[in-house]
Amino acid sequence: MQSPAPQEAHLTERGGIGRPLVLVHGLMGRGSTWTRQLPWLTALGRVFTYDAPWHRGRDADDPEPIGTGRFVADLGAAVATLGEPAVLIGHSMGGLHSWCLAASRPELVAALVVEDMAPDFRGRTTGPWEPWVHALPIEFGSAQAVYDEFGPVAGQYFLEAFDRTATGWRLHGRPQAWIEIAAEWGTRDYWSEWRSVRVPTLLLEAGNSVTPPGQMREMQKTGHQATYVHVPGAGHLIHDDAPQIYRQAVENFLATLPEHA
Repeated sequence: MQSPAPQEAHLTERGGIGRPLVLVHGLMGRGSTWTRQLPWLTALGRVFTYDAPWHRGRDADDPEPIGTGRFVADLGAAVATLGEPAVLIGHSMGGLHSWCLAASRPELVAALVVEDMAPDFRGRTTGPWEPWVHALPIEFGSAQAVYDEFGPVAGQYFLEAFDRTATGWRLHGRPQAWIEIAAEWGTRDYWSEWRSVRVPTLLLEAGNSVTPPGQMREMQKTGHQATYVHVPGAGHLIHDDAPQIYRQAVENFLATLPEHA
């Protein structure tokens, strides 16, 4: 009989049986944003959502310096509590941290889904993005205000990510931390970690991608056992913007995996 994941691992069990599937959110996201994918994913395995450091609540801090190493170590500690290799399904930042974990601790990872993330953002700065992030209100007073700020797809995503309060929806982290997380990606690349991955990987690239052109196709060419799917017309949140295409791709990919890694 499988035991539940401990709460200190920042994993939340969402249902299902079979192989563990760990959903790893992107920058400014949270495990609670995967609600629309849970009904079909829990038919394919034992599903867990994960909350990364600096995304666990407005007043939740982390004692370690911000950096990819901290994220990967924390994700690894969480996945290790499951007692068997997991399929990591990562969006954006979560995809990066998932493949870095597969590279550094291959015994923990059975397969990967990487959604709209590339290894090399050097030369791209957070400068144009910073004023917008700093200008976000700490709390939005209505759901409509969130939709007005982020649009219909991302608005729903952030309604599920933010802390719910008695008076509205409050940012579940601090903008300065989120900026520092993204800023690191402009100082280094992650090609060596990607080339060290030795598990099957599904790569999903949005038609309106945030990734530098051509990099995800290059990941397919240089990866150990990588499948590439381009989703025309979809934005960065492919799983919400083109849910049927995303679902079909993930279901097809999981069907190719052996029952036990």
